[in-house]
Amino acid sequence: MSEELGERAKEVLRAVVQEYISTGGPVGSQQLARRPEFDVSSATLRNVLADLEALGFLEKPHTSAGRVPTDRGYRFFVDTMVRMKEPAPRDREFIHAGLAQESGVEELLSEASRLLHALTRHAGVVVTPRPEAAVFHRVEFVRLRENRVLAVLVGQNGQVHNKLLTVDFPFTSDELLKASNYLSELLHEVTLEEARERIRAELERDQALYNALTAKALKLGAAATELHTGERVLIEGTGSFLEQPEFADVERMRALFKALGEKHKLLSLLDRVHRARELQIFIGTESEFSSAGDVSVIASPYGSREQVLGTVGVIGPTRMNYQRVIPLVNFTAQALSLALEKAGS
Repeated sequence: MSEELGERAKEVLRAVVQEYISTGGPVGSQQLARRPEFDVSSATLRNVLADLEALGFLEKPHTSAGRVPTDRGYRFFVDTMVRMKEPAPRDREFIHAGLAQESGVEELLSEASRLLHALTRHAGVVVTPRPEAAVFHRVEFVRLRENRVLAVLVGQNGQVHNKLLTVDFPFTSDELLKASNYLSELLHEVTLEEARERIRAELERDQALYNALTAKALKLGAAATELHTGERVLIEGTGSFLEQPEFADVERMRALFKALGEKHKLLSLLDRVHRARELQIFIGTESEFSSAGDVSVIASPYGSREQVLGTVGVIGPTRMNYQRVIPLVNFTAQALSLALEKAGS
């Protein structure tokens, strides 16, 4: 794509994107001529703008002489013109300080989305870890009344899943403690999915090899690991779209909020980030997320080198400050990964 543009056309495109991000209004040749980097007439710039429009990098939103970037124009700008650098020291300190105040996994995830919203003024989004992928650390059983037991599964990263069990055999509090110890040792450092397989394999062995306590423990373990809670999407700051002139149109705003409410679409998009294991940028129609268009999603995976746990990012208008937002998303993902590691240690 870069071969299509000469140096002057690239500079004009860069200027249009920067002006539009800054002002929110269509950019014309006279407006560009006032910028110090251009020493040519507005007529020359007008010709370049027309060429960029013909190539699909710019478009006219209405009959005015000004132009705005298309999705293709933003993509070219992000891929070839944005120079990435670390977030400002103040922003890095703000992120670290916010995450340091939380210790629980759910609180850390919610705080990450809140921090990104506060820093970018776009909607912060976090996909929680998938239970099946969580590495098992220990299981605890809490006796309730009659034949009810609360199973507490703790992941290696500190994530906790609770499940209420109804059992059809007698048990004592001492038996529950021994069952917890037995299962925690049997299932240590395996994923939840692997834990199910290990318990299933043990149950299929010769029943004569078991004593009564082991049989009870395995039955409790089988019931406890049958979790059906998938990953969830946490979003903070959707009201920020109301501040953007692009979404002053009621129908466009209604379409956007409908898309935000259909979490499966957002999960499908962010799953691509999970699989890629690196930061991804979806501009406008690239995301297939919102029929309203004019929306970009920037997201990065969090977790460890060995295992991706989830995704953190922002959803905002295509007219966003990519040079600032991209490093903030990347840094927040790294800081969240570190905080989760500490929470689970």
